[in-house]
Amino acid sequence: MKIMFFLKKTYYYILKRINHTVYAKKCGVNFKEGTVFFYGNTEWGSEPWLITLGENVYLTDGVKFITHDGGTLLYRHIIPDLEITKPIKIGNDVYVGNDVIFLPGVTVGNNVVIGAGAIVTKDIPDNSLVVGVPARRIKSADDYFEKLKNESIHLGHLKGKEKEIALKNYFGYKSK
Repeated sequence: MKIMFFLKKTYYYILKRINHTVYAKKCGVNFKEGTVFFYGNTEWGSEPWLITLGENVYLTDGVKFITHDGGTLLYRHIIPDLEITKPIKIGNDVYVGNDVIFLPGVTVGNNVVIGAGAIVTKDIPDNSLVVGVPARRIKSADDYFEKLKNESIHLGHLKGKEKEIALKNYFGYKSK
């Protein structure tokens, strides 16, 4: 029995590192395949089936979904069945920066950018750029897009080595 448990844990450990999409589906996360893009490891917590992701969602490294309030453990000696567990819903066209944490019960609207390190404690409306702890809206996604257009170095269409060379040229990098 212990061998089967070990093999299953090892399988999921390896799968998590080589195919984020298959791992998320096997855990029970709700999303349409081919519409969520992973850029590093994501932690789904203990109730991944309560997480729903929209289309065109980008998850970067270190993103965590927490669907329950573990603080209830402190009070179960008073109320033995105390439990706070809530679903998390992410809309369409959402970019989630590194190390963002989603807390129980939040809903993220459509066309949203969440800055690195934010802790999402409340719902985020459509067309928002949010940052901070707790996450707060600092501007509309439309205003953010205007800023991006004005500051772009216009190399986003390039990939791999071609992009690396273009970036080095743009910034005047000289190899030693």
